Amino acid sequence: MRALCARLTLVLLILVSAHARADVLTIRAIGLTVSDLDRTERFYRDTLDFRTVARKHVQDPSLDALFALPNDAMDVLTMQLGDQQVEFTQFERPGRPYPADSRSPDLWFQHFAVIVSDMDAAYARVRATGVSAISVDGPATLPEQNGGVRAFKFRDPDGHPLELLWFPPGQGRAIWHQRAGLFLGIDHSAIAVASTDASLTFYRDRLGLRVAYAVTNRGATQDRLDGVTGAVVGITGLLPAAPDAPGIEFLDYRSPAIGRPVPDVHADDIVHAHLTLVVDDLPEILASPGLRRLSRGTVATTPDVCSASILDPDGHMVVLEQALRAPLVCGQ
Repeated sequence: MRALCARLTLVLLILVSAHARADVLTIRAIGLTVSDLDRTERFYRDTLDFRTVARKHVQDPSLDALFALPNDAMDVLTMQLGDQQVEFTQFERPGRPYPADSRSPDLWFQHFAVIVSDMDAAYARVRATGVSAISVDGPATLPEQNGGVRAFKFRDPDGHPLELLWFPPGQGRAIWHQRAGLFLGIDHSAIAVASTDASLTFYRDRLGLRVAYAVTNRGATQDRLDGVTGAVVGITGLLPAAPDAPGIEFLDYRSPAIGRPVPDVHADDIVHAHLTLVVDDLPEILASPGLRRLSRGTVATTPDVCSASILDPDGHMVVLEQALRAPLVCGQ
């Protein structure tokens, strides 16, 4: 945990000086709720080459407050691929399972994209484990106007959607063409949204992420990739200040019109996912008019980190973190 605090402080010192206004400095981790931590660890380690960074049993009132839950114990597994981390949490009193009839346009859909150096080899590894596929007939190659990228969507053992993504030379960020290995890291977390404009108001205007790209995908290839018919999806990618940090991607399905709103999801429900964002001015963000707050106040999740949880326009949970230093006061 001291390493985390040191990393937060370093990010703040470097990035705040380089950007006049960059509220979200980096995406520190992606969080998923799971039903069986041992199974999760085996799957992500043996199938996708994640490595375990830490595993601990926690019963902490500050985390109960952050997740807006009653007093509950949890086990937290932190795993890493490349420089990116995912935090898996198994609650002592688990909530509801992942909805079995989930589809890509449903607004609780949230996946992260794992970059691979060889799609055929990565697909063969994943399929050998018997995963549940979202994409139809294997990896899809997007049209040249969309970069000739290859992608395949599937689900982990709890139903959380994942994506394998391969960039041809000259496409994607430079880091993905400089890494060695089959599974290289996490490029972004994609979330289904009801309105791109409303999501931009939240993530760009309120949190300070910058728009990196915006495209509209449609046609037979997109249908195969998403496992639906007649897909027309507006895709908008945003990035934080840190140049190699994961981004956030909006998936705005204009067709088919079957997307269902996010149900009343609690952090102990298996469908739960969240992003943990390091910010440079937590009080300013929390003072934004109309902000939907989940935690009633800020909480000291470690002696050196102040956190709060909020909801985006579609109900996706976002955790905000700031290194605890004057004049920031935690617990308000």
